Amino acid sequence: MEDILRPIYQERASNPDTLGILIMEKNEEISPETDNFDTILLVVVSESDQKWLVKHYEYNNKSAALHVIQQDVLEDWINTSRYRLAMEWIINGKIIYDRNEYLKDLKETLRVFPSDKRKLKLAIEFSKLTRNYSEGKNLYQSEDYLDSYSRMLRSLHYLGRISIIEKGYHPEVMVWKQVKRIDPQIYKLYEELIRSKEDLKKKVELMLIAIEFSINKIIDICSEHLIEIMQKREEPWGFGELKVHPELEVYMYDLVSVMEFLIVSGKVEVYLEETKSNVISHRKYKVKN
Repeated sequence: MEDILRPIYQERASNPDTLGILIMEKNEEISPETDNFDTILLVVVSESDQKWLVKHYEYNNKSAALHVIQQDVLEDWINTSRYRLAMEWIINGKIIYDRNEYLKDLKETLRVFPSDKRKLKLAIEFSKLTRNYSEGKNLYQSEDYLDSYSRMLRSLHYLGRISIIEKGYHPEVMVWKQVKRIDPQIYKLYEELIRSKEDLKKKVELMLIAIEFSINKIIDICSEHLIEIMQKREEPWGFGELKVHPELEVYMYDLVSVMEFLIVSGKVEVYLEETKSNVISHRKYKVKN
């Protein structure tokens, strides 16, 4: 198969902007990891007219997808999980061209999973977990049980991803298959909640209790990224200052839900500062000593 596809990527290998090329073939009839294409060709370039170029091919009743991706975009995807399939391709793909061992080093970085990258990913997944949990709780209180149940399922998904990252692994596309192998306890919780015979209201109620308990268990490790940034200065932070901080940009939309959990847990204190109004105070935040 690689020989058949060689004309597609060979010209790109001679381009000085090309850093590396890898190939990944599907192993199962149904293959979410390859978008159900028989073959994925990933070409990483330092510069390109398009940040992400995709072309689809067909050969011998088989299909192939070519992705030409700019280096900075790929590395952003990896750091923030914006496009999870790309990580699968890097981890599991076969290198067929590698300038200055770029792809080899990238594979090794993913294997080692440095602590700074792990902290960021935990923060991202935790922000999504707290957002969905908070929305689910509000929907439950307004008696919108079906919508609440939907948010709880999403919360469980992010909880599963966090458990994988905690163990030092990158979450795969099929998360619960991975969770079952890596963290049986979280998988058991997932199974018990979704297979419960209780009515919908009671099922959501049980989910709320279980997920809140889990959030309180992981809040320390998942908030390290934010706490460390807030501790870089003595004075309290305005929320607007945190929202535009470049290191928090990737989860700024869910930052408010994280902050509320940190306040309730006692890790962050609220400071009120005077404004021009006698009745309105500016709310600011500081890590509790």
